[in-house]
Amino acid sequence: MSITEFNPEILYYSRIMKDHDSSYGSPADAVRLSFYATPEHTCSYFTGRNAITLFADPDAELDNQTYSKLSQYGFRRSGKHIYRPACPTCSACIPARIPAGKFKPRRIHRRIWKANQDIDVDMTGAEFRGEQHALYLKYIQSRHPDGGMNDPDPDKYMEFLTCEWSITKFVEFRHRQKLVAVVVLDELNDGLSAVYTFFDPDYPKRSLGTLGVLWSIEFTRELGLDWLYLGYLIKECPKMNYKSNFQPQQSFIQGAWVYE
Repeated sequence: MSITEFNPEILYYSRIMKDHDSSYGSPADAVRLSFYATPEHTCSYFTGRNAITLFADPDAELDNQTYSKLSQYGFRRSGKHIYRPACPTCSACIPARIPAGKFKPRRIHRRIWKANQDIDVDMTGAEFRGEQHALYLKYIQSRHPDGGMNDPDPDKYMEFLTCEWSITKFVEFRHRQKLVAVVVLDELNDGLSAVYTFFDPDYPKRSLGTLGVLWSIEFTRELGLDWLYLGYLIKECPKMNYKSNFQPQQSFIQGAWVYE
């Protein structure tokens, strides 16, 4: 993918930040990080629209501290790339995060949680597992058959979900020992980031996608972290609007996180 320099998008951040500490060190410790914007490309969510994506310099020495800081500015991770939408005439993609300690489950959430008490949850490292990959392919072929994500290559699958500098965990959900869902989470300084969730489409009544979010909120709280970063809420897109069901919630709008 070709990229062009996006000026003057420059961020200064400190490399001496401690774990879960967003305070800055001295100016001498700051590092200049450039950003680049793609040329216009077809929007993944709206037919007939084009999009522009802003990337942190792919040649920079990125790390989890940088990633954590950029997440506070509405950025996401995909593989080794940190990005956010930067469309000049559209602001439909809204970064969203949930304050884990303030989350209030709705009645439907309590029903889903109760209905899945027979699900066993286990956490694995960010290494390739054939069973997880097979479930991912089944999910993609069912939910996103034309989305360009159904390449069966295991290396591309891992390149999409992991990178060498992120703290990534794969959370397995099993029903009677059968793998039915996987939630991929990144640990940040101030919370967890929900990278991707995939599940068995043969279990629609279990609402496994919603269960994954509910479990992630609870896990964020258990770790003593503040936020579950959900990615981009797109109100006009049914596949992305489900995130608005988890309240209270903050949106990153015009450079600040606000409750809506």
